Amino acid sequence: MKAQEKTQHLQDVIEQLLILVGEDPVREGLIKTPERVAKMFYFLTKGYTQDIDEVLNGALFPIKYDEMVIVKDIDFFSLCEHHLVPFFGKCHIAYLPDKKVIGLSKLPRIVEVFSRRLQVQERLTQQIAEIIQEKIKPKGVAVVMEAQHLCMLMRGVEKQNATAITSAMLGGFRTRRETREEFLELIRRNPIQRNSLLWHHDDNA
Repeated sequence: MKAQEKTQHLQDVIEQLLILVGEDPVREGLIKTPERVAKMFYFLTKGYTQDIDEVLNGALFPIKYDEMVIVKDIDFFSLCEHHLVPFFGKCHIAYLPDKKVIGLSKLPRIVEVFSRRLQVQERLTQQIAEIIQEKIKPKGVAVVMEAQHLCMLMRGVEKQNATAITSAMLGGFRTRRETREEFLELIRRNPIQRNSLLWHHDDNA
């Protein structure tokens, strides 16, 4: 099926959905809703059409560095595959380089590829860790995700303050407790305040 045909079919399905929930798809406020929702769903699931190698674009660099590399507080949004409603939060990633590092911006891009699919948080966490292990081949990978799920906040138990936390530990992070604890301690720290990085002139000096 061609892309245009798929889009039209999706719009027809959304129009039928509006009818089934008791709405009138031809009333003024809803006339373009099927078109808008179809575009939205394609955007929220664009990870299915993205190639991870194209996303990484060869951004691996040889370097003699074997200390932990962390990128924390990566915002992510995904769709729960059980109810098709969003879950969202923060992703924290660390890896132990083995003769090469990856461009820092590529880690959030990896998160984006896998979160823009129908997901459960547990699988999403594992997929991010495994693809980093596969592509970078570090000595270890750690991923922690913290998220709120609208399927819990808006429906079901309706617990607005509930947060789900998942983790995936590979290599050195799984086998070495002290490495794992160092990572968990570092992501618990408050983010760097921009003002703390600025030089303040002391007029009395």
